[in-house]
Amino acid sequence: MRNLKLIIKREYLARVRNKTFIVMTFLSPLILVGMIVLIAYLASLNSEEQRIVGIMDESELFSSEFSDSDEIDFIDLSDLSLEEAKAVVKDKEYYGLLHIPKIPENSSPEIQFFAQEAPAFGFLTEMEKTISDKLTNRQLQQRGIDVDLIEQSEARVDIQIQNFSGERTSKMSNYVKMFFGGAAGYLLMMFIIIYGNMVMRSVIEEKTNRIIEIIISSVKPIHLMLGKILGTSFAGITQFFIWVILGGVMLTVVSSIAGVDIAAAHSPQQQAMEQLSDNDLQQLVMDIARLPMLTLLISFLVYFIGGYFLYSSIYAAIGAAVDNETDTQQFMLPVILPLMLGIYVGFFAVIENPHGVVSTVFSMIPLTSPIVMLMRIPFGVAWWELAISIGLLILSIAGVVWIAAKIYRVGILMYGKKPGYKELYNWLKY
Repeated sequence: MRNLKLIIKREYLARVRNKTFIVMTFLSPLILVGMIVLIAYLASLNSEEQRIVGIMDESELFSSEFSDSDEIDFIDLSDLSLEEAKAVVKDKEYYGLLHIPKIPENSSPEIQFFAQEAPAFGFLTEMEKTISDKLTNRQLQQRGIDVDLIEQSEARVDIQIQNFSGERTSKMSNYVKMFFGGAAGYLLMMFIIIYGNMVMRSVIEEKTNRIIEIIISSVKPIHLMLGKILGTSFAGITQFFIWVILGGVMLTVVSSIAGVDIAAAHSPQQQAMEQLSDNDLQQLVMDIARLPMLTLLISFLVYFIGGYFLYSSIYAAIGAAVDNETDTQQFMLPVILPLMLGIYVGFFAVIENPHGVVSTVFSMIPLTSPIVMLMRIPFGVAWWELAISIGLLILSIAGVVWIAAKIYRVGILMYGKKPGYKELYNWLKY
């Protein structure tokens, strides 16, 4: 155990004292914060841009239907010919020209929008809705139907969602749960990929420098492998906490200095939130408060450690089996594929049916359970399912570490030959 502690300390100090590690620890939050502020600034500029749209209405039906807004101004060009109106819009660089021809009765009009570039989908949809509503009301009136009476007769239904114990939930409840679970799963995947690769490169570096031949004379291979995994993980956790602290401080400072209100950047999700009623917002806050945060936090730590150990052992075995980083490509697909599969299952299967067969099975498979189970927990998971999933993960870690140690013991002393899967299997017999 003394040798293991020395190896962990050596690996940790070697990582945190590395110039690249130090530079990226302080540079990465700055780059990320800069990108966030830049995106928010560009979004604010985009929302402040005033668009001018020319209207050429030959039908004389829509003169009062299009009203100016904070983002769009409409200019009536109906007194011009089509060619003259197009020339005006082009010369003055308007957003576009909406041409509405004379509309025959009981026929669909051929309405055109002339623009230098294709208009935004939302803008086009809004124009279509305005025109179609007007034409629908016109046809109803021609048939002697009272449009006002129809509008007064419209029934609006607001379905209230609640469970059998009487607790109400918002309509966005699933998205809130998916946000917390998805963030935890995605963060875990990124940590495994980044620091698992760091473990692999560390093994390859020592192997190619022939330092490993000296170290292995006084240290057991399995202790050396575990020491690398633990030392690198502690360095990664240190870097992660520095990122969180520095990122939060710099985001506050930079946004205040630059005068950019990040929360004010209008996105489709924020616009949808603005449309929610006060009752919906209260229900949303209650949904967040009812999330099993303690279970999610504890499970995140358990799956974080378990998933990292599982995949880092595989990365260490791959590093020991090859002589350079280029040769690792043939082994990387089987490692990355389960992680990507876990993300896809989480976002496409869990949100639709968190307790379905697909979601349940993949939350039990050790290679995907750290991601999928974290995404399922906000939806409510029975304790016995968590126990089975964590138990299978622990057993898999023990098996993978044993296999990885076998490969590591032989591979770290093998040079000049790129092994295949068959040869790696033979190494397990030594």
